[in-house]
Amino acid sequence: MQWYALFVKTGEEEVMRKFLETLLPDINMRILIPKRKLQERRLGKVYETIRTLLPGYVLVKTEMDVNFYYRLKQMPGLLRILKDEAEPLPIPEHEIAVILALTNQGDVIEFSEVYREGDRIRVSKGPMEGLEGIIESYDHRKKRLKIRLELLGQVKKVDLGAELVVKQTQCQTDIQNQD
Repeated sequence: MQWYALFVKTGEEEVMRKFLETLLPDINMRILIPKRKLQERRLGKVYETIRTLLPGYVLVKTEMDVNFYYRLKQMPGLLRILKDEAEPLPIPEHEIAVILALTNQGDVIEFSEVYREGDRIRVSKGPMEGLEGIIESYDHRKKRLKIRLELLGQVKKVDLGAELVVKQTQCQTDIQNQD
């Protein structure tokens, strides 16, 4: 079984999930619509929201045969199956591995805790732990990391929620121990 990307109308990813689950119940597949938790400010208040990580994409892990391909093509709301010239293009393992690590085998990417180490951002806790190499920047005001994701050869820059924490230095620890 491999991962494939279905392209649907933006905002209708969950509708496609329902269609796939109800119209193709006999097909062995896993459906993933990665989402992320973010903090947004409206009218001076901070709200936690959940947004789609890759708007317009539904990721499906399945055995893609001719029968399944043509059944998919008949799905209402499906714009296209991402493919090369001849056949559906599976998502390379190294690209999907990052998305699966972020979602932790679920759908929603939680907040990460990050700290500054010189001019670099380090992750102390959360889904971004160990994935510091894809971090582009951190916006302290919006509490978001901008990361670089590859999907089928295209680079996409997306925001993930993150909280900047002050890392305790040895001097601070010594002072606290003296009290």
